[in-house]
Amino acid sequence: MFLGSKKKILSPIKPGVYVFSPLEAGPEGMGVDELLIPPLFFPKKNYYVGYSTMFNYYGFTEQLFQTVYVLNTTKRMEKIICGLSYKFIKIMENRMYGIEKIKVKDEEVNISSKERTLIDLIYFSNPVGGIINASKVFTEIVNNNKCDIKKLVEYAVCFPNIKTRKRIGLLLDDAGVPENILKPLLKSIEKTSIGSLNGSRKGTLNKKWRVIVNDARK
Repeated sequence: MFLGSKKKILSPIKPGVYVFSPLEAGPEGMGVDELLIPPLFFPKKNYYVGYSTMFNYYGFTEQLFQTVYVLNTTKRMEKIICGLSYKFIKIMENRMYGIEKIKVKDEEVNISSKERTLIDLIYFSNPVGGIINASKVFTEIVNNNKCDIKKLVEYAVCFPNIKTRKRIGLLLDDAGVPENILKPLLKSIEKTSIGSLNGSRKGTLNKKWRVIVNDARK
């Protein structure tokens, strides 16, 4: 299988699949979109493009990232393709939700929805400079009604990491999201142990979210 123009240099993606390099020099100057590469590795569609790749896609940050994150249920590897770094992260089946299908040059690609990307933003905040910056972005999106709050809560309830659920609950609470909307998220953490968001036992106990609160959550 070939992607690109026969006038360019072939670069292998996987056995039997090649792309013409450089990435910007496809047919008639059209490049191979970075989102077209991940589907070639997952014929069963058990993947989604997420993390910082989608932070850019949805405009959460203007920062440009050099790594394309591909979350999936079977592969764990890092690979350079046409000068771009792809990181394949193996995750459990229970994290494979909140996925949308988009068309890229007539090809179907799985990506995380905006609401699921917000969950991942809080869970994996390193690309945007840490949890403080991630929380600011999250809060801005919520305050400006740029996402579906009910869907965001629904996805948060499903997320297996308890600390992430509590952090999201605190942020949504601070943003003034009504109690009736937050109820499912509250119920999901009501029998969990009291914990700290940053490992320190110093701070104020928030009984509602069963967590020790300090500045590290904002």
